[in-house]
Amino acid sequence: MIQLPTRSISYGIAGLLALLGACAVPAPPSTAPAGAVRAIPATPVGSPHDFDFEHGRWHTQLRRRLQPLSGSDAWAEYAGTTVVSPVLGGRANLAELDVSGPAGRIQGLSLRLFDTTLRRWTLNFSNAASGTLAAAMTGGFGGTPRGVFYSAEEFNGRPVLVRFVIESAGADGCRFEQAFSADGGATWEINWIAVDTRL
Repeated sequence: MIQLPTRSISYGIAGLLALLGACAVPAPPSTAPAGAVRAIPATPVGSPHDFDFEHGRWHTQLRRRLQPLSGSDAWAEYAGTTVVSPVLGGRANLAELDVSGPAGRIQGLSLRLFDTTLRRWTLNFSNAASGTLAAAMTGGFGGTPRGVFYSAEEFNGRPVLVRFVIESAGADGCRFEQAFSADGGATWEINWIAVDTRL
């Protein structure tokens, strides 16, 4: 899950990239039934070349919800760059995010690894402030321009499902969207939107 940053901006990837999820405002009680199982939804299979379209340098416009799952609709805006480099012969890639705005600066790193046996990608995120990896998200593109990834995590002490969607808009654009669900996937609240344009 991507952790929502404070002034110094720190986040994981419980969802993009996130990239985000920890704020000081207490969350309301979960609407999911007590003991509800948070099953990870099925995702498309992946292929080793799913992220080839993203290799290179991008201008990033990013919006993040300041207080997810609180009923608030306040957002912060950021702008900066993302650089995506292939590693391990293209079976993995490294995405480096560096954006700033009135609410501060976000620096993060996402290592995407392809599991050739399961045919799924894992997205492994770290922010500059924490220096640790957040829970991995898994998924794939299923041969389409749209990749879907999920993880089961905790946000402010409550269980949530995290969904991360990556959509290619051709060679020169892509979009990222993260959402949380506190009711086992019945409803979703978007908390992170990033739009990249190739530099």
